[in-house]
Amino acid sequence: MEKTFVERMHTSLMNLKKEIVSNLIANNENFKEIVEGMDPKDLADIASDDIDRKMIEAIGSQELKRLKLIDSALTRIQQGKYGLCVKCGKRIPQDRLEAIPYALMCIECKTKEERRNR
Repeated sequence: MEKTFVERMHTSLMNLKKEIVSNLIANNENFKEIVEGMDPKDLADIASDDIDRKMIEAIGSQELKRLKLIDSALTRIQQGKYGLCVKCGKRIPQDRLEAIPYALMCIECKTKEERRNR
């Protein structure tokens, strides 16, 4: 894989990581505000607050998964394995990596995995 492409993907991954960390911090502050702002309320308000909390937690959970994938991609860059499918070892197309810089698998292996998980 071209060195300039890998460097560009490294920069992209680092920017994504910074963005996710900022979002998690912001969401965590929002979560704290919701919890601290809770007063004794009627059941509808409590249910609404519970839904808000769960939404923030779900967003945080998804972002944490992406963060782990990004860290994994950064590690693969350091090891010289970035852009190789973790299942079959084939090169992941650059177009796919540009769309999903933390992709672990080529399209074929990812498709097979998704079919198995249905």
